[in-house]
Amino acid sequence: MADLTTTIQETVVLNGSLRGSTNALVTTGINDVLERILTVTGSTSVTTTIAVFDTLPSTSPGAIDVDRTRYVRVTNLDLLVTLELAVVTTTSSYTVTLRPQGSHILFSGDVVALGEVGAPTFGTMLNLASLQVRPTTAVAARVELFVGVE
Repeated sequence: MADLTTTIQETVVLNGSLRGSTNALVTTGINDVLERILTVTGSTSVTTTIAVFDTLPSTSPGAIDVDRTRYVRVTNLDLLVTLELAVVTTTSSYTVTLRPQGSHILFSGDVVALGEVGAPTFGTMLNLASLQVRPTTAVAARVELFVGVE
């Protein structure tokens, strides 16, 4: 078992003064990691599934154990192309924009997200089912996936 340390740091100089902060989170008990860099097809009509999660990974080829997932990061490695990332749960999804070199982080795989229209409903989170990406322009882009599993 290993510890996974995630550090987020913001720095900005305003009026000659340094502002920002550094926050670190340690996730203990990591036994497996998946690290993958891939090129996403340069088409605004093609969606690429970059990860699949399931409660029994043996029933879905290439699936990651959703109950043991403790950390997920998706990073747009491209310098110019913007990506849309769909976080798909068992019955819903939400989509975020990943600007060039931007990241989206989740700190769990189970009971992690809920997509809905209207006012938020707290406490009804669902398991992660897959991660899907699509470029916003007809240009190929590179994306990085990093998953830490207990």
